[in-house]
Amino acid sequence: RQVVETNVFYASPRQTTAGHRETLRANGWDFTTVDILDENGDVNFPVKGGKWFKEIAMGRNLVNYDSMLVLTHFKGHPMGGFGGSMKNIAIGCASGKVGKKQLHQDGGNMWGHTGERFMEHMGESAKAVADRFGPRIVYINVLRNMSVDCDCAGTSAAPVVTPDIGILASSDLLAIDQASVDMVYALPENDRRALVERIESRSGLRQLSYMRELGMGNAQYELVRV
Repeated sequence: RQVVETNVFYASPRQTTAGHRETLRANGWDFTTVDILDENGDVNFPVKGGKWFKEIAMGRNLVNYDSMLVLTHFKGHPMGGFGGSMKNIAIGCASGKVGKKQLHQDGGNMWGHTGERFMEHMGESAKAVADRFGPRIVYINVLRNMSVDCDCAGTSAAPVVTPDIGILASSDLLAIDQASVDMVYALPENDRRALVERIESRSGLRQLSYMRELGMGNAQYELVRV
């Protein structure tokens, strides 16, 4: 079992491996080893059936693993609308210097790709990862403490106004993110308003429809309580 990470695209101590390791130490993650996947560069994973990419640069060390457990804090996101399992592997496995640049940057604009196109970029990146692991990848979404902002916002994230829902697990990527979104939309109006506004204002539902188009799972699911 191994915890894995990749370096980030934006200006941050985590933009370099050395800075990333210091951040991990400062935040108490020195209780285990963490493999920073792009510490040794990139490897290109093919994108089957995509319209934007033929391949995406992932952290090279990802090829050392034959299975993956994807643990995701489901919440809102300032660019993605929401961050579920799809976004986690799409951005989280892409290398910091190359892969994340492919997904985000449009010409000289670092954050140039937004809206539906960005959702489609993430879908193709996630497909490359999911195809790599095949049946040996499982997803867990934790629907608790759901700010409309990403965890990377830290203490500047918007206050949480959406009630906790629970934890979902599935071997189907589309099903788990579809079910997570459906459970948010099923909340009373006052409870869901902020997160739904964030999802829809960023074209976040395109994450789900594009996964359907790419054949990345089943939008029909059965909830089994355990």
